[in-house]
Amino acid sequence: LFYLQSRLKEAVQLLEDYKHGTLPPGVTNKELWGAQKIKQAIIHPDTNETIFMPFRMSGMVVGLLLPNQTLASTVFWQWLNQSHNACVNYANRNATKLSPTSKFIQGYLGAVISAVSIAVGLNVLVQRANKFTPATRLLIQRFVPFPAVASANICNVVLMRHTELEEGIDVLDNNGNIVGFVLNVLGLFVFAFQALLETALTRVVLPMPILVLPPIIMSLLEKTSLLRSRPRMILPVQSLVCLAAFGLALPLAISLFPQMSEVST
Repeated sequence: LFYLQSRLKEAVQLLEDYKHGTLPPGVTNKELWGAQKIKQAIIHPDTNETIFMPFRMSGMVVGLLLPNQTLASTVFWQWLNQSHNACVNYANRNATKLSPTSKFIQGYLGAVISAVSIAVGLNVLVQRANKFTPATRLLIQRFVPFPAVASANICNVVLMRHTELEEGIDVLDNNGNIVGFVLNVLGLFVFAFQALLETALTRVVLPMPILVLPPIIMSLLEKTSLLRSRPRMILPVQSLVCLAAFGLALPLAISLFPQMSEVST
C-alpha cells in the first residue's frame, strides 16, 4: 500500500528486463516474485495505470465492527464501507469492456440501499426479539454487518457487470491473447454467467474473515479479566484481531477462484 513510485518503477523495470532476457547479474527468483507482487498490487492489469492508493485491494474499513452501534452509526459505517467498495470495484474493474458511468452509479446506489436496509432491518428485529437476553442480543448484533455487506456486494457486482451477460466477455488462449467472443448466445451466457457467479461468490467470502471471525474472538476475549478491568483496551485489541484476520484469512478468500477461469468447449 505504501510503496513509493520509485520502488514501483524499479519493480516494473526488473520484470521488463526479465521478459527481454537482459536481467542484471545476481537477480534472484525471490526478487523477481517480489517485483511481480508489487506490480500486481498497484498496476491495473487491463489499463496498466496506477490504482489510487486508498482503492487498492489492501485498503480496509474497520468501523463496521465497533461495539454498541447506534442506528445512525450503523447507517454511516455501511454507507462509508459501500462507498469505499464502489471505488475499489471501479478502480479494479474489468477494463476490457467499457461500461457507462450510469452502470457504476446504479451499482453504488443499489449496494448502499441494500446494505443499509438489511443492516438497519436486522438490528431492529434483534432489538425487538424479547426472547433474547441482552448478552445474546449484543452477540447477534455483531454479526449483522456480514449479511448486509455480503448481499450489498452481490447487488453491486450484478448491477455493475450485468452488461457482460448481454455483450459477453473476452475469450483468451493459453498465452493470454484475445481470440474473440463466443458467437453462440447460449455459450456467451455460460461464459459471462460463470464469471459473474464466481465474482459474486468471492464477494460473499471476502468479508467473512473480517466480519465473522473477529466477533467470535472478541466475544471470548471480552470475558477475560484483562479486558473486563481495562475496557479502553477493547478497541485496540479488536483492531489487532481484525488485522490478524485480514492477514491470515483474506489471501485464502481471494484465492477461492483462479483469476483466469476455463470453460469446456
